[in-house]
Amino acid sequence: MKIDIFNHFLPERYLEAVRSAIGEQPIVRYASGIRPLWNVAERLAALERWPDVQQIVTLGQPTPEMVAAPDDSPELARLANDGMAAIRDARPDRFPAFVASLPMNNVPAAIAELDRAVGRLGARGVQILTSINGRPLDDPEFFPLFERIVRHHALPIWLHPFKAPTVPDYPAEAASDYEIWLVLNWPHESSVAMARLVFSGMFDRLPGLRVITHHCGATIPYLAGRVGPLWDEIGARGDNPRFQAIRRSMAEHGLRPIDYFKRFYGDTVLGGSTAALRCGLDFFGPGHVVFGTDFPYGPERGDYFLRETIRSVDEVDLPQLDREGIYCGNALKLMGLRDPRAAG
Repeated sequence: MKIDIFNHFLPERYLEAVRSAIGEQPIVRYASGIRPLWNVAERLAALERWPDVQQIVTLGQPTPEMVAAPDDSPELARLANDGMAAIRDARPDRFPAFVASLPMNNVPAAIAELDRAVGRLGARGVQILTSINGRPLDDPEFFPLFERIVRHHALPIWLHPFKAPTVPDYPAEAASDYEIWLVLNWPHESSVAMARLVFSGMFDRLPGLRVITHHCGATIPYLAGRVGPLWDEIGARGDNPRFQAIRRSMAEHGLRPIDYFKRFYGDTVLGGSTAALRCGLDFFGPGHVVFGTDFPYGPERGDYFLRETIRSVDEVDLPQLDREGIYCGNALKLMGLRDPRAAG
């Protein structure tokens, strides 16, 4: 059994509401053209080719706060979560759980929707973008939400990257060119968000925090030779008082900054690169890697990423128990779900 923990779905009513809010923007046209992203029948037909795959559905973009003002985003989030719960209820054999989306530009409403999505609908986690309309996740306004997720609900967070194409790669230009904003900037955004969570002391303030990073930790595992020694050195020589304080706190616990980065989880969404997966596994350890595909995005309406991701997981040299953990066991533990293969 394979549990795809990081794939995407847009409930039709949610997509219609987004279209009403912002019209036929490029992000809407793109989503509309990927029918398995929002059409349940076509999604199930596509998954018939993968009988051993189940999916924990997460919302595709745009998220509520991307398209609606603080007063309107809560209703969009409710539509999204109701639609996600509906697909789970209709086919629990294929979609055993879903991940909640929140109106992140309205923190009180986000906390209320979190409680509703988990308490009434049974969501088994929360998806949050790497920044909220340009604001970092360690902004103090967001801490009560993180605290509610971790301390009250004890659920994991799915961290999804985003940087708009309208943000230029160079100050002299008007927008990002050559799709750099997506291919290169999104992994960078994930890495930056991870660093902000680490150096804001979030893992010490919320010891139960569990964050699943898209694309297997983005650039962090591949830059471990910088993440480790450079942050050790800079922490000792820098003059930022907040940075100095968190470094002292880490040292008092006998930890380096890189030790905190290894507390994240990474998914297998690497386009089928076995070498990249080996690197992520070496960094996080097999107990902190979960199967994800980004379905139905990518070539062949998602089939390419699904097929190639499975190939890479099967190809990497691992004990069979570790491979089974990546495919399903780690995800079940993260979400507190019973293994459907268990007897009784």
